[in-house]
Amino acid sequence: MCFEKCARCIGVTLIPLAGLAIVADILLYFPNGETKYAERDELTLLVWFFEGIVGAGLLMILPIVVFICLEDDDCCGCCGNQDCGKSCAMLASAVVALVGIAGSGYCLIVSALGLKQGPYCLTDLGWRYPFNDTNGRYLTNHTSWSQCIEPKHVVTWNVTLFSILLTLSGVEIILCLVQLINGLVGGIVRSCHCQQLGTCNEYEVEVYEVTE
Repeated sequence: MCFEKCARCIGVTLIPLAGLAIVADILLYFPNGETKYAERDELTLLVWFFEGIVGAGLLMILPIVVFICLEDDDCCGCCGNQDCGKSCAMLASAVVALVGIAGSGYCLIVSALGLKQGPYCLTDLGWRYPFNDTNGRYLTNHTSWSQCIEPKHVVTWNVTLFSILLTLSGVEIILCLVQLINGLVGGIVRSCHCQQLGTCNEYEVEVYEVTE
């Protein structure tokens, strides 16, 4: 049915999103492609929360696998009926969608905090968070970015990557919400069909007994 095909499309779409989130998160550890800042622990604290690698990345593996395989999954024929099994599988996919929402939601929150806080960098006053008290206003005040002396272009680096993670996780949340609704509706529709089918089978048995 269209419910399973929709779930498969969502699962396939989540694959590149999760992959890009992992790559973007890894790049945060290497400003300008340099490894020395990670070795000296001179990075923004929030990058150690693994929001892209774990939240929008690895935690999406379960939803991706379940959504893609949903078309062929019937829960081994729940109650001895394939349609009823499909109903169980659809409802289970809705639960799995919550896992995806939790993971991508975690990434969304941490990324938003990362943008608000700004990078950890070397200034005239030493290593600090020069934009921590600006409530994100530094994002539109590009002239203030020159406060960060080292790593070079670290503000651009952090803002770009955290923005990418914010966008990717937002799209993942939307897709998982769509599957949550799709799974609930598909499961309920099939469940109603199973009840009708069960009623018809009971009626056929009664008619058969009377005829005998």
